[in-house]
Amino acid sequence: MSTIESVLVESRVFPPSPAFVKQANVSGMEAYHKLCAEAERDFEGFWGRLAKEHVLWHKPFTKVLNESNAPFFKWYEDGELNISYNCLERHLKTQPDKVAIIFEADDGKVTKITYQQLYHKVCQFANGLKSLGIKKGERVIIYMPMSIEVVIAMQACARIGATHSVVFGGFSAKSLQERIIDAGAVAVITADGQMRGGKEIPLKPTVDEALGMSGCDKIKNVVVYRRSGSKINMQGPRDKWWDEVIKGQADTCEPTWVNAEHPLFILYTSGSTGKPKGVQHCTGGYLLFAMLTMKWVFDYKPTDVFWCTADVGWVTGHTYITYGPLAVGATEIMFEGIPTYPDAGRFWKIIQDHKVTVFYTAPTAIRSLIKAGGDLPKKYNLASLRILGTVGEPINPEAWMWYYETVGQKRCPIVDTWWQTETGGHLITPLPGATPLKPGSCTFPLPGIMADIVDEVGHSVERGKGGILVIKRPWPAMIRTIWGDPDRYKKSYYPEDFKGKYYLAGDGASRDEEGYFRIIGRIDDVLNVSGHRLGTMEIESALVANTKLVAEAAVVGRPDEMTGEAVVAFVVLKGARPNGEDALRIAKELRDWVGKEIGPIAKPKDIRFGDNLPKTRSGKIMRRLLRSIAKGEEITQDISTLENPAILQQLKEAVK
Repeated sequence: MSTIESVLVESRVFPPSPAFVKQANVSGMEAYHKLCAEAERDFEGFWGRLAKEHVLWHKPFTKVLNESNAPFFKWYEDGELNISYNCLERHLKTQPDKVAIIFEADDGKVTKITYQQLYHKVCQFANGLKSLGIKKGERVIIYMPMSIEVVIAMQACARIGATHSVVFGGFSAKSLQERIIDAGAVAVITADGQMRGGKEIPLKPTVDEALGMSGCDKIKNVVVYRRSGSKINMQGPRDKWWDEVIKGQADTCEPTWVNAEHPLFILYTSGSTGKPKGVQHCTGGYLLFAMLTMKWVFDYKPTDVFWCTADVGWVTGHTYITYGPLAVGATEIMFEGIPTYPDAGRFWKIIQDHKVTVFYTAPTAIRSLIKAGGDLPKKYNLASLRILGTVGEPINPEAWMWYYETVGQKRCPIVDTWWQTETGGHLITPLPGATPLKPGSCTFPLPGIMADIVDEVGHSVERGKGGILVIKRPWPAMIRTIWGDPDRYKKSYYPEDFKGKYYLAGDGASRDEEGYFRIIGRIDDVLNVSGHRLGTMEIESALVANTKLVAEAAVVGRPDEMTGEAVVAFVVLKGARPNGEDALRIAKELRDWVGKEIGPIAKPKDIRFGDNLPKTRSGKIMRRLLRSIAKGEEITQDISTLENPAILQQLKEAVK
């Protein structure tokens, strides 16, 4: 694979309106090119200037970038700051009574909190954490529902210099246990349950199950927020109610000043091996990027009502709920529920009711809302909207056009943002007041982001061809390491194939004749399901962990119009290959098993049973053949090395 053929040609172009360009923070392509030229001319000077202009430093930095131990880059390494101070105190003199968060619960109840109120609640909880003995540098797991309290928990950890690791509330006890052990966490912050679509999903019982497994003995405290009110088992003295922890605590708390490179959070993402990867982000460079992208990509204005629909369990929720909007002083929406409850108009009603101006969601949600009622947005007043955004996976041009025409009424620029857990913030994205848009394209790199598309040996590919997406220079918000595994960090992101020089994104991409970037899929075995990166090895491991039923399993992805990619599992059972009702029953049992082992999002959409898997004589499973079968393609590839070619026909039969 020297290059990847790019088969999608998009000729439609949508320039921003002159009125939008005039008011934009980055106004017109000339302003964009000027920023790019500054970064090209004086890379460190560019990033130094921006860090001084946007971030409040307790101790100013004197060195911008240290590349002496590449790829373990350090940014602003002698500077000191606190990210919670940057999100809260900075606004107390200028806008203490401005609403920081508008929280809409699953049942529609709305709670608002001002910057002053949020500051006091964060300080109170931070003091509570300190009273439990939690210290700077210790790790705290957060396993909570979407709520104002989850933001308070994250900000409070950051305020005292504790490193937080948020685990998505849909993950199983096993996934939670693995993350507790890997992070070496000393405490868990959770809730009794969470409400989604009118149903309660328990959280505290999952924590109890995880802590009952081996290896979690470092956990000394479990703090429980009372959300659902359901009866749960509280184990004293370990477990404490949130209310008890904050009782009698002062509502001011001096921030703990930390080095710019201090680990702010660890966020686990599935790797291509079974063990989850703890992506470690720092404080200073990450904060700068959260603020810059709010101002550049979302064109932040003080009058905006910003809504990112992501869960805080993912990096999007970290950067564009907990830190970015608060650092720039925005009013933002937080939503607990799902887009189709009580009906498929929920998102549009929230936009209408709260006069949302910037709306940021995933292509998966967009596709499901099109299916649920493509004309529904027309029944709501969406006139407040001025910018639309997408995140999580590439958006197909048809969904882009619907979003543009039906939701944005042909007047809202769409910022189709490409970035990753590892990048900390957007890297390739339109700027709404500058970039002419092409449906399905994330357009151009941000100023200071040196992106390229290369072949397998690192040579740039010509325009019109596809290849491997790389970033050629470091950037302030980048991953610092994989927690506890620096060798894996180097191998994963700075492989020797590219002489350890370029950041390997793991995505294939193409660039058209005008330089527009388009993401064309993963180059490794990590699936992107509804914007969630899931390692095939992790799902395979979960299937094979069912020792009663499964002998062997291989997992691949196939395109899916709803979720972007769907999980397809090829399974060899310990017993005979099932048919009919038996096959349906076992397939359901295995889907439920994977849901319990990893979480519902990892459940295979298709399960195919075979007497064996297609293997070479050396025993290697030929996954490229499985991908073809999963997609329903005719196999035209060479199968002469297969030990058992007849098995391919068996595996074509999906269990419906």
